[in-house]
Amino acid sequence: MEPYEMNNQTYVTEFIFLGFSNHPQLRGLFFLIFLVIYLITLLGNMLIITATKITPALHTPMYYFLSNLSFLDICYTSTTVPIMLVNFFRERKTISYEGCLSQIFFLVTCAGTEGVLLAAMAYDRYVAICHPLQYPILMSAKVCVCLVTGSWLCGLVNSVTHTALAATLTLCGPNQISHFLCDIPLILKLSCSDTSVNESVLHVASATIGLSPCLFTAVSYTLIISAILRIPSAQGRSKAFSTCASHLTVVVIFFGTANFNYDRPREGYSLDMDILVSVLFCVMTPMLNPIIYSLRNKEVKGALQKLTREGDALVS
Repeated sequence: MEPYEMNNQTYVTEFIFLGFSNHPQLRGLFFLIFLVIYLITLLGNMLIITATKITPALHTPMYYFLSNLSFLDICYTSTTVPIMLVNFFRERKTISYEGCLSQIFFLVTCAGTEGVLLAAMAYDRYVAICHPLQYPILMSAKVCVCLVTGSWLCGLVNSVTHTALAATLTLCGPNQISHFLCDIPLILKLSCSDTSVNESVLHVASATIGLSPCLFTAVSYTLIISAILRIPSAQGRSKAFSTCASHLTVVVIFFGTANFNYDRPREGYSLDMDILVSVLFCVMTPMLNPIIYSLRNKEVKGALQKLTREGDALVS
């Protein structure tokens, strides 16, 4: 589809991605790298989900949150990577206007939900370490379901708001996006209509959906570390810290790459740098999460090893 004209203006019906266009000779290598990353992401997160479902020892709030995080990471990476893989072998790396809005919807939903879900997981670790006697009450099955549902609702409300506002923009061209995905700031740059409302909502969302979970998580871990340091024995401190080390690592990676991706100044950075930062945030983070939990968490590692042995036994 090409842009069409109405009332002497050209309206955009599709977008052309310019991401990775600086290195056409490497598209085969890029395809192979991102295909491997995507398959590892799918496999790792599906193994986490399966292990938490079939292993009784993992039927706890922490692993209930982890299985939801793994499902979220599968959705997150599937929003961007498949179309990127297809575009590596297309001369014109295009996406339709409707496809771009759909990608924005799912991308913003997953990103917002993950930030709030990580904050909920931080609350779970805070209760487990700082109020262990009240843990069964404060983190009951009903509370866990409410926290996960609330995380998804926050992400959905945020995404519906941004997507609806983006759909009201008049896009007169050019229709080139200097990236490999559609995102709100990129669409705002292409608009020839007033974007003040969109920008105001974007700032509010950054504070509520982006900054608030980050600050809540930081306060939770400040209290957690303070409580751990008061444990008299070194063995007790090590055991307590090991229960939240995986989550803390994931939190630092997610919020660190998210802040660098969205809050850094856009001027002075090359297209390659923009692509690299987004790859770290959108592609690498979902792959690293199951690896971090399987390497740093003995219970998850044991469940995955058992699952692998059972799979080998079935095959043989």
